[in-house]
Amino acid sequence: MKTVRKRTNPLAGMDRSIFKTYDIRGTVPGQLNGEIAEAVGRAVATFLTPRTIAVGRDMRLSSDELAERVIRGLATAGVEVVDLGRVSTDGLYFAVGSYGYDGGIMVTASHNPAEYNGFKICRAQAVPFSGEQGIAQIRDIITTADFREPDGEGMVVRKDITDDYTAHVLSFIDRSKLAASAIVIDAGNGIGGEILPRVFDQLPYRLVPMYFEPDGRFPNHPASPIEPENTTELCLRVVEEKADFGAAFDGDADRMFMIDDQGCRVGASVVAALVARSLLTKEPGATILYNAICSKIVRETIEKNGGRAIKTPVGHALIKPLMKEHNAVFGAEHSGHFYFRNNWFADSGLIALLVSLEMIAESGKKLSELVAAIDPYHRSGEINSTVANARAVMEKILKHYKDMEPDLIDGVTIDFGDWWFNVRPSNTEPLLRLNVEAVSAELLEEKTSEVLKLIRRKGKA
Repeated sequence: MKTVRKRTNPLAGMDRSIFKTYDIRGTVPGQLNGEIAEAVGRAVATFLTPRTIAVGRDMRLSSDELAERVIRGLATAGVEVVDLGRVSTDGLYFAVGSYGYDGGIMVTASHNPAEYNGFKICRAQAVPFSGEQGIAQIRDIITTADFREPDGEGMVVRKDITDDYTAHVLSFIDRSKLAASAIVIDAGNGIGGEILPRVFDQLPYRLVPMYFEPDGRFPNHPASPIEPENTTELCLRVVEEKADFGAAFDGDADRMFMIDDQGCRVGASVVAALVARSLLTKEPGATILYNAICSKIVRETIEKNGGRAIKTPVGHALIKPLMKEHNAVFGAEHSGHFYFRNNWFADSGLIALLVSLEMIAESGKKLSELVAAIDPYHRSGEINSTVANARAVMEKILKHYKDMEPDLIDGVTIDFGDWWFNVRPSNTEPLLRLNVEAVSAELLEEKTSEVLKLIRRKGKA
């Protein structure tokens, strides 16, 4: 195919801020519209020169239209398109990896509010696009209208992956080990509400569903379970139902958060540690990755159980290639993303939940008991501060703690033994993100205040 450059380009002045570090995302129709969606399809075809691309969509009010326009852009560029219809993001990854497609585009804005939408894009084998490895190139192709001219129109076919995907996620566990019990799941009116019943029909659990009706308006609460206020009702419901535990998914169902039998949130780091311990019984000595914001309990648990622990920067576009490089069986992020080698090194909230169910059943203990046995730490959660110059503030922090050896894998991490903190800049906003962990609630409060004063105080240290 030859390259044809248009003389005029109506999209040359579009809002370039929609091209993020890990995806394309913005408000609809203010920042993102059908014309841009079609251009994204054409740009992906130009950049990848693929034969076949899969397209999936979530349940947002704008997703059908944006998916149709992406598909049109791909087909116009001569690409064969497999329209998966409504799927979770990890369902799209499954399709790309399992059926050998050359890439995939998921129409979703994940956990963002209803007015947002966007595109998560991956190559063959579900390898994700990132800011400098795909997203920037797509942006430049669109803004210069440097599209390739196809030899002909591509075909569009529909494919239902539900049965194959269900079999795939269930292959990660031995269902004979599961014990009949009750679990409350909050799908947050996200796409998980369509998928979870198909999986749990084959499991012995009494499923108590919350907000399983997909609704892109998110009428009950935002589909962002990393925010504690969005799981308050779930925590209460677990106790009311006398359930063994609960789980919450975000809008595109690729992230999962757990609630214990006492109605308490279980941090993603603790879930990661428990899953890591379980996987190491099946594959002794395996390598497991975790990002720089994860609790110390993750590394400690991996090493205590004979595994090899490797710390990585934050971000799926970074952790997935590193998992492949090290042939890691599992990877985890503090944000609720869990990655599995046998899932093309891609993340899946549903697989993480299933592995957790098996782990809890095998232990014969309550989730709260499992957590108490391994987790002595207290955490601040992520605290954001608006700053004028993130680099200058981080240099001030390094100067203040100049007697300590910093870890610079992602931002600044300094470990004092009984407490540690990480501060890192946002990729998209003038923010610094702080996470603190300590061995006691009192020390946590003291040290969180100490570091926040450094971040928010004007002037030199």
